[in-house]
Amino acid sequence: MTSTIALDGFDLLWGRRDSRSADQDTSAPPAEADHWLVHTDGRRDPLPVRRWHGPPEPAITSIAARCSGPTIDLGCGPGRLTRALAQQGLVALGVDISAEAVRLTQGRGVVALRRDVFEPLPGEGRWAHALLVDGNIGIGGDPVRLLRRCGTLIAADGTLVVEVEPPGAGLWQGQAYVLSGTSDDGARPGPTFRWARVGAEAVAGAAAAAGLRVVDTIRLGPRWFAELATA
Repeated sequence: MTSTIALDGFDLLWGRRDSRSADQDTSAPPAEADHWLVHTDGRRDPLPVRRWHGPPEPAITSIAARCSGPTIDLGCGPGRLTRALAQQGLVALGVDISAEAVRLTQGRGVVALRRDVFEPLPGEGRWAHALLVDGNIGIGGDPVRLLRRCGTLIAADGTLVVEVEPPGAGLWQGQAYVLSGTSDDGARPGPTFRWARVGAEAVAGAAAAAGLRVVDTIRLGPRWFAELATA
């Protein structure tokens, strides 16, 4: 394990709860009422922790439905997307650097590994699909490096589905941290880590630099996704 695992900035979000059955997707998130991702450029985004701990919302169900073969869910969190894939009868693997996120995903009855995405992973070069949703394009703070790595995971005819920011967001790389609490005065900041944002209009350039190309742009309500394939 790399030091990235020991410094997972999202551990505050998962808490530690008693084991639940896979049918109890609506169980409450950790006790903190509010969570934000604070970027060092001044942006502060609310984190939808309750949604992540719940059953798959329509956008996630739609993304899962686009997958037709073995799929790896990178940065799986508590595993709602990994489970949605498995419920379609697909081979699905969740990957996360947080031990608690992996435990929660396994508690939903699906397979998950505690691993850094840049470490060796099962089935490299053979996955039909790889997924980076819920802002996970930010992992590592270098979208080109991350996309290039994801390109090594998928088969020659595979695809990578990436959630991006709405058009106009551009490309930002820097530092961020998770802030959890019920007020600014009582909030607890987590460790700082490298992070990135990629807008829908910027993903094609990042993909090209990583040896990939955009084959589809998907808008699901207020959320935007791009499907990439090898160039």
